[in-house]
Amino acid sequence: MRDRIIRRGVLSIAALAALSAVAACGFSGDGEAHRHSVAPSDGRTGRAEGPHRTDPRTATALRAVEQATARAGSARIESTTAMGGMLSLKTEGALGWSGDSVGTLSITYTGGRLAETMRTLNSTSMEARLLPDAYYAKVGAAFARHLRGRHWIQYAYDDLTALPGGSGAYLSDQLRSTAPLQPVRLLLASGNVHRVGEETVRGRRTTHYSGTVTTAALTGRGAAGLKAQLEQAGVTTETVDIWVDDHDLLVKKAERGELSTGRMSSTAYYREYGVKVTVAKPPAADTADFKELMDTQGS
Repeated sequence: MRDRIIRRGVLSIAALAALSAVAACGFSGDGEAHRHSVAPSDGRTGRAEGPHRTDPRTATALRAVEQATARAGSARIESTTAMGGMLSLKTEGALGWSGDSVGTLSITYTGGRLAETMRTLNSTSMEARLLPDAYYAKVGAAFARHLRGRHWIQYAYDDLTALPGGSGAYLSDQLRSTAPLQPVRLLLASGNVHRVGEETVRGRRTTHYSGTVTTAALTGRGAAGLKAQLEQAGVTTETVDIWVDDHDLLVKKAERGELSTGRMSSTAYYREYGVKVTVAKPPAADTADFKELMDTQGS
């Protein structure tokens, strides 16, 4: 019984922390991608009707967003994610991508089967720290008792990669890349993005871009890697919307799509670009190692 609790717990925590990072940085979207209305934000909205071919000015604007975001190096984020009946959660924190990717995330589970698993372990939220070679997840006091009193689990990225079925490699790749560049790169590779118009988002003037991303049709620089990531997640088509400020920085992104596990939606907001992100490694004496725990369970 104790072995099952540990195994379920450490694998659920791995998925929760990784999916939170994915939601903040960029993931996949709604099955109604070929015909959708742009959901209202804090200002004026537009409507996408049918496929659009990206015009050169829009492509140039998106490349400027990609470059400005990469240069900014860090930001504070807030995101909400829903993945069918599997999981819904809220995430807040700060991510840094100037050099090695680092970050701190506060994750609250709000629904789904994975959240129910965590509630059986008396846990409704979690702190995660992303460091260059591993991420660390803090568990509650009840689950810590199953870890000989230790409150942190270390997930080395190389150990995640070794998980069967390819899911570990996907999660590892996402956790290593904290810059919110994937939505922009998906739009550029889709060849199907248009400028919706100007809108106000949380008091900031923005330009709204929207596009349909079909995995099989992705082209251009980096398309092969993007295709592999989406195929690993079971995504065939999604919609991606981004709102960009006057400095070519993301203010908001929204992604909606259909996964093998159900419909997925993710919305994130970004602010305070360039914020200093300092992440401390938890004390070794208070940390359990994911690989050792799995080896103990015979996994």
